Order: sequence, then C-alpha cells, then structure tokens
Amino acid sequence: MSKHRLEEAHANISNVIYQAVLNPHIDKEMLVQICDASKQNGFAGLCTSLSHLPFTRERLGIKSTTKLISVIAFPFGFIPTFNKLKEAEYAIEKGAEELDLVPNYFALKEGNVELFAEEINQISELGIPVRVIIDANTLLNSSKLSIAIDALIDAGAIGIQIGNGFGPSITKNQTNHISKIVKNRCSIKTVGGIKTFDQAIEIIEAGSTYIGTSFGFEIAEEQKKKEE
Repeated sequence: MSKHRLEEAHANISNVIYQAVLNPHIDKEMLVQICDASKQNGFAGLCTSLSHLPFTRERLGIKSTTKLISVIAFPFGFIPTFNKLKEAEYAIEKGAEELDLVPNYFALKEGNVELFAEEINQISELGIPVRVIIDANTLLNSSKLSIAIDALIDAGAIGIQIGNGFGPSITKNQTNHISKIVKNRCSIKTVGGIKTFDQAIEIIEAGSTYIGTSFGFEIAEEQKKKEE
C-alpha cells in the first residue's frame, strides 16, 4: 500500500476515483450529467466505451484534469489482436488518454504467455498508457495469476485492473494478494461492488492505487457529509 495514495484518498477521495460510464442503456442527458459532475468533483478518470468517446472528450474538454479512458475489447476480449489494435487506434484518435484492455485470456489459459504478452505489447506501443483488465474472481486461485501479472508488466502495461464489474465484488483480501504480487511495479485499479466511502478506503488500504466504480458521486458526497 502506498501511504501517499491513502493520504490522498483521505484528503479527497475523488483523487482515486475512476468513474465508470459503461451502462449500455445510458442516454445523452445522463452522459452530460456524469461528464460535468466528474469534472466538478475532480475525479482521477472517466472510463467509457468507444461509442461515447467523441462526446465525452468534447464535454470534458481538452484541459480537464479528469483523464478520459476507453475500454478495449470489453468485457471478454473475444476479438483478434488486429481488431483490438483498430479499437485502440480509434480510441486514441478520438481523444482517449488511457486504455483499459481486456487481454487474450485463452492464450493465457493455454500457456501461450508469449501471445498473451505480445498483444499487450503491441497496444502499449501505440503511445498512450495501457491498463490490463485481470478477472480476479477467475484467476485468483490460478497458477496463471503471477505469470499474467509478470507478463503484462514486462509487455509495457502501466497498470492492472482487478475485476470487470461482473460477478462477485472484489474483496480487500483479493486486492491485497495481488498487491503483494505486483510489488509496486505498476498501478492497481480495483473494480467491482465498491459503492461506499468506507469500501473505497478499505480497498486503497489493501493496496489499490485507484478504484473504478459507477458510484463515484455517491462516494464523494458521503465523504463530504462525514467531514461536516
């Protein structure tokens, strides 16, 4: 756990929040509200889909301190590397500042670590930071977990994302376990079931650098009320 990161979270939880905008049923009015509130709260990032990138880039503005992140091959990564590269290139063209990439889990499961890593490396070489999404609920007890983390770091990823928002919530113990494997070699974003300020702090204490959540506004508001 980074003491500095925990101090940041206690000072202003918005510093560690990546607001998720991945609801497929969102409308334009909701998108406007989320973009504006993310800027006002000073969230670390806003993560959305390829289809919403042009609008969210325009709404956030060029000089926003809230980074714009695009998911790539979300949520399962079931597309060829060529298509992932095209998605990444499109995201960069439309103003994404970071990419959250779903890797080739099949290659990893089959023991083809070179293929798993090569895809990550190709996308990392496009020129903006890449975070690799690790499905912790599936991989946590797998011998492949440490291999995957070592490979993605060596391939150039600047961080990992634990969880994808599907299935059971990611726990503090899972976060702590992965933090021990990472050993401060890259950033960690934890996603899944984080809805309250206390949960967010618990996850940061367990070793996460950031939290990804659809409840960023509620969490930030909860902190303000605690401080009143």
